[in-house]
Order: sequence, then structure tokens, then C-alpha cells
Amino acid sequence: MAIALKRTSQLGVSQVKFLVYGMAGAGKTSLIATLPNPIVLSAEAGLLSLKGADVPYIEINTMADLYEAYEWATSSEEAKHYESIALDSISEIGEVVLAAEKKVKIDGKKIHGMKAYGEMQDKMADLIRAFRDLPNRHVYFSAKMEKSTDELGCVSYAPSLPGNKFAQQLPYFFDEVFALRIESFGRALLTQTDGLWSAKDRSGRLERLEPPDLGAIIKKIGGAE
Repeated sequence: MAIALKRTSQLGVSQVKFLVYGMAGAGKTSLIATLPNPIVLSAEAGLLSLKGADVPYIEINTMADLYEAYEWATSSEEAKHYESIALDSISEIGEVVLAAEKKVKIDGKKIHGMKAYGEMQDKMADLIRAFRDLPNRHVYFSAKMEKSTDELGCVSYAPSLPGNKFAQQLPYFFDEVFALRIESFGRALLTQTDGLWSAKDRSGRLERLEPPDLGAIIKKIGGAE
């Protein structure tokens, strides 16, 4: 078998996959309007902040809705018109998946709660990879923020999902993980961890704090629009 050698210097960026988390009211949903030609898969009843932007959306209330939305995104001609897909939020989508797993019965009996969480984590990992790897799309995942305190009393902030173990693994799925914070001068995206907030920018092209404009960040990283 012939081996094709490639060089990392020749790697290009065509689409950017984001995970953005923050406290309630920070503006994670309104951030969607700054994406190039977006459509929203919404599991939250909080799209009012996008009313003025007139962004199309698909409601996600059940697992069937989620799978149908993925099928639409991957095979529909209509879906090809959208450059960006936003999942708002994967914290709520995780709750949808968990609720479905808690209803599963084996031999007429509901499965144990811990097993439901385990099944939810496996399915969420598959779903995140599937949507993250959508070709020819920028993909935006919003998440709630979780505050935790360790045994030494040190506080930290990170994305939130049902099941603490999986929530801790979540940032590893993405190259770009931002914390949407409210600073003294206004909203900003933290792109690098400061020991308190979890964040990372594998492109190496972003400032520590960036304005909350995902379209501008895509251009800065080098992603195609």
C-alpha cells in the first residue's frame, strides 16, 4: 500500500466548529445572528432575542425531531442553502436525550437511572460528532455554564451537560471553545483559559478576548464564508 505523506503547513480551514458557553442571559442565542446565513436547531424556548434577525429555526422537542433534523441537514437540497447550523443548546438537547432514555423499558421495567445517564452520554457523543463533522457548514453549539468548586475551594466555570463526567469531556470535541462573558466594557468571548474559565483556540489566531461576532472570528481564523 502506498502511503501519501502530507504536511501540517498545508492544512486549510474551510468551516469552523464552535462551542460557546456562558451564564443565562449572556447572549449565547443572539450570537447566532452573527454567523454566516444560519439556521437554528432550537431545544430552548428562548429565541426572542433573534426576532429582529428573522433567523429560520427547527424546534427540537424529541429524539425523533433531532434525528429528523440531522437527516434534513445531510440530505435535503433546502439545507444546502444554509452556511451555518446552530444547536441551541446542547445542554437542553442532552436533557431531551436523557428524558427519552429514562422512558426506555426492558422486560416491562424502566432502566436504572445510572444506565439512562450512560446511554445518554453515548448518544450525545455520537450526536455531537455527527453534527460537528457536517461537511461544508460552520457549526455552532451553545451550552449552559456550570460553576464547580473543588475540595480546596477553588471555583471554575465550564460548559454544562447532564452527567458531570461527560460535561468534563465536552471541550475535547472541539478546536474552538469560548466562554461568553460580560466584562466591564461589554460582552466578549474568552478564547483562552485563564485558570478559572475553560476555553481554547487551536487556530492560534485569536486574541484572548474577542468581540462577540462569530462571522468576524471565522474570517480571522481563515474559514471560508
